Amino acid sequence: MNKIFTALSFVALLSSCATVNYSYEGKAFKDAYSSIKSDELKKNLYVIADDNMEGRDTGSEGQKRAAEYIINYYKNLNISHPAEMSSYLQTVPAEYMNKKSRRGTFNDSANILAFIKGSEKPEEIIVISAHYDHVGMKDGVVYNGADDDGSGTVAVMEIAEAFKQAVKEGHGPKRSILFLHVTGEEHGLFGSSYYVDNPVFPLQNTVADLNIDMIGRDDAENRGQNYVYVIGSEMLSSDLKKINEAANAKTNQLKLNYKYDDPKDPQRLYYRSDHYNFAKKGIPVAFYFDGIHEDYHKPTDDPDKIDYVLLAKRAQLVFATAWELANRKDRIVVDKK
Repeated sequence: MNKIFTALSFVALLSSCATVNYSYEGKAFKDAYSSIKSDELKKNLYVIADDNMEGRDTGSEGQKRAAEYIINYYKNLNISHPAEMSSYLQTVPAEYMNKKSRRGTFNDSANILAFIKGSEKPEEIIVISAHYDHVGMKDGVVYNGADDDGSGTVAVMEIAEAFKQAVKEGHGPKRSILFLHVTGEEHGLFGSSYYVDNPVFPLQNTVADLNIDMIGRDDAENRGQNYVYVIGSEMLSSDLKKINEAANAKTNQLKLNYKYDDPKDPQRLYYRSDHYNFAKKGIPVAFYFDGIHEDYHKPTDDPDKIDYVLLAKRAQLVFATAWELANRKDRIVVDKK
């Protein structure tokens, strides 16, 4: 009896330790969370939004240089592409984009996919997405798109590094994480549309998409505040908004602004970034956004105007939300339409 009791107690202790390690109070989370640093975000953004990238227009040589930098970042972290793919690149054919667009003729472009396989429920996928394209050059002037969406691009990269840190400590995510850099957002959400039409993983196994599009600045309405707009988090799931709010309460306690969830809002931002293509397929989404500021879609959207401390806090919130989605016992519900 004593041996049985001791054995059962040991199993219970192990279970308790596992729970603690995956909680927000656990060392694994804290180490990974604190690895998201403003100086690293700044270093990567000054490359992604450099004039050498020529505004990262869809299918351009500048965008290809940005893709090469992003891919090398993942290689250096030893984060691979999905095993189902032969490389990090998912080609988005020109023909596909041209059929969907009334504006111009596009060259082939590509989404970038990096992947960390889950330890317990690898078939269930959390997508963390951002578009890495911008609007290119106009009359010889480079539109660097540091905030739109260089900020989201480097945030996804840094969040990937945080999850890799947890893997190194033996507490990698229980569900799989897909780090998805999509192309063609500026011209019509092409890359995310192509991915959901040609998913690498079955969409029914995709738990949620956390989409990051502009999180490095503030708008006039929230000037100087620690805030972020969160859009669409309760549109399809009664769980996702609660999880995001709990993650925020346990971390940086940003002011969460739900202004753009109002269906009457004239900006209709819920429909205007890459998360919407996932939402159309019934996948719960949360879209993180800083607002429409004075340099939006202007050549003055440069990396020296980014608030890197606030960028790091917002990226940490996305990471904390993804951490819970990946490690909680039950998959979040889809109970709204």
